[in-house]
Amino acid sequence: MADERAVSVVGSRGASDRGLAIAGHVVRGLVARDISVLSGLAAGIDAAAHRATIEVAGRPVGVIGTGISGSYPASNRALQAEVAERGVVVSQFWPDAPPRPAHFPMRNATMSGLGIATVVVAAGEKSGARIQARVAVEHGRPVILTSLVVDANDRARALLSRPGVYRADRTSDVLDLVDDIARDAASSIDLTFGKLLAL
Repeated sequence: MADERAVSVVGSRGASDRGLAIAGHVVRGLVARDISVLSGLAAGIDAAAHRATIEVAGRPVGVIGTGISGSYPASNRALQAEVAERGVVVSQFWPDAPPRPAHFPMRNATMSGLGIATVVVAAGEKSGARIQARVAVEHGRPVILTSLVVDANDRARALLSRPGVYRADRTSDVLDLVDDIARDAASSIDLTFGKLLAL
């Protein structure tokens, strides 16, 4: 749909059980609001976000760091196929491109541009989710950092001083912020996810 809106839900590959549970709760709230869920088909938070989206019959959007015929990690191949069946898988690389270190920051930048906001559930100091948060700020896209990220990450705390970056202590805080962001996006002239895919 041309007016479809999406929010990125991203985080660490080695996320804690608490982080995985938070991702699931956030995703369920997004789907209840008819918002598509973007994530990167990595292990950890990304995989949990995709699975939760599928479980509640939402629209998963996988943005990958390989060509469209590949998958990384290989253990997520079946999940990637299910995301493609229930939603869409997006790649900016040649179809047979292998996973390369430089591809994943590029993938994160693409996710940031496609969504109206990025929710970082959990992230280490050098994680791809942290890169996405930084790039989203540069894009002028809102970033929501859970307390799990802020309490454990100096760079996340530094980002809170930037416009459009918010701390959320509870899942309800995340979803309230998304409601405000969605309203602002609806009244602006920015491109929606559906229109961007149609270009």
